[in-house]
Amino acid sequence: MKKQLIAAIALSLTLGATNFASAQTTPDASAKMTKADLAGSAALSPDHTTLLAALKAAGLADRAKAKGPYTIFAPSNAAFDKLPAGTLDNLLKPANKKTLSGILTTHVVEGSVKAADLQDGQSIKTVSGQTLTVSKQGDSVMIKDAQGNSATVTSADIQATNGIVHSIDAVLMPAPAK
Repeated sequence: MKKQLIAAIALSLTLGATNFASAQTTPDASAKMTKADLAGSAALSPDHTTLLAALKAAGLADRAKAKGPYTIFAPSNAAFDKLPAGTLDNLLKPANKKTLSGILTTHVVEGSVKAADLQDGQSIKTVSGQTLTVSKQGDSVMIKDAQGNSATVTSADIQATNGIVHSIDAVLMPAPAK
């Protein structure tokens, strides 16, 4: 339950915050702030409507008011569009709520982590216990999930009152169940 709450908060922040973001992960990006908590920011971004729909379908959208801080790697609409045909529609079905929640919580990390704080080769734990690996090339920050999929941070350091959002260009996936 705590993991779902944390994930919802972090992901909701991302939704509204990305409206204020640039496409670079430069220090200037750190000045972006939504002036709202994750829940209040959720509906502000036209680039994250799919994420908002996924949060609602997973039952996480109303849990985005926790104190935090949390860092969210928020997939854009374009990121969800890259999933194989039919995948998103299937995940949004009520029968797949647990699976969807697991995917969404893979995008949330406890604490406020700015892009400049991330180190090449760094491993970070998500609220769902997954491990993400950071790689950096110049100003570019990439995040790799447990399945080897990689997402690039397209908008970094979007500050909400209870966390930080980094918009990404791919959906991160949890490790396959054993």
